[in-house]
Amino acid sequence: MSTQAPEQVKAAVAPQVRRTGSDFARLSKEIKDAGLMRRRPFYYGVRMAMVFAAYAGGWFALVAVGDSWWTLAVGAFLALVFGQVALVAHDVGHRQVFRRTRSSALIGRLAGNLGIGMGYGWWQDKHSRHHANPNHEELDPDVAPDILVWSQAQARAASGLPRLIGRVQAFLFFPLLALEGFNLHAAGVRGLTDRSLKQRRLEGTLLFGHFALYLATVFLVLPPGKAVAFLFVHQCLFGFYLGSIFAPNHKGMPTITGPDRPDFLRRQVLTSRNVRGGFLTDVALGGLNYQIEHHLFPSMPSPNLRKAQLLVRRYCDELGVSYLQTSLIASYGQALKSLHQAGQPLRG
Repeated sequence: MSTQAPEQVKAAVAPQVRRTGSDFARLSKEIKDAGLMRRRPFYYGVRMAMVFAAYAGGWFALVAVGDSWWTLAVGAFLALVFGQVALVAHDVGHRQVFRRTRSSALIGRLAGNLGIGMGYGWWQDKHSRHHANPNHEELDPDVAPDILVWSQAQARAASGLPRLIGRVQAFLFFPLLALEGFNLHAAGVRGLTDRSLKQRRLEGTLLFGHFALYLATVFLVLPPGKAVAFLFVHQCLFGFYLGSIFAPNHKGMPTITGPDRPDFLRRQVLTSRNVRGGFLTDVALGGLNYQIEHHLFPSMPSPNLRKAQLLVRRYCDELGVSYLQTSLIASYGQALKSLHQAGQPLRG
């Protein structure tokens, strides 16, 4: 499926919307009957233990290596580990791990706020709105024109930084991902100003606790020059890795505007893209390479998504619903092409 303008998307999905409103219910029953919604406590116990061991090992390696430029390699390793912690927090936030909301929130805050300096409550609110209306230009915060523009309509209305960057945004996209780690920290702090945020005091304590422990460790172990170099290598690679995980999922897929929307199944499938791959792809992307299945069943444990993919794709074929799966490199190419096309009015 190629990227389309919002008006074209409406035209493409409108005939499908009128077919029936029970398509997802039938798919959901098939998925539940297959046992794919059951919790996987052993899997998540092992996975979280391994991530915690890697996290602790990375910081131990920093102290052990000490005053050396080899600590930059440790920073690169910790960038990957921070990305894996973020993926665990993601699964916890979707209640894939624990049934109880309180347990999910506690572990999510420990992993997000304290572990990697990401505001869990802020992220959960933002991510929930994205899941409800993926690629909807007015309702999905992930396609808001804050820095980049995601459609030509946004480009024509752009001003300030989006208008400046939008001209060449396809060329700047991956370099800008290196700033995503810093952006997550800043957004988490800004989120603390929202009085509707639950457990705001706890979130703030854990978040600033992370910053204090992080900076104290780095600047006590390393001299100032190496400490700053470590900080930038670690945070930039963390942001680049995290951004590269999420970029293939929806970027370059159709966007939607206005009140007319397809039904739940088509809204999730038509705006999402799967990435082909094996075990290493599943580990690196945390199961988000099965983005279509994840959006249809957000609380499904990530190791079950590969099995669900067979059922979902067959079902979409039966309904005649377009189902896109591509390679990782091709997904990046589609995203960059879409960004370049979106910025065309600014180059005119």
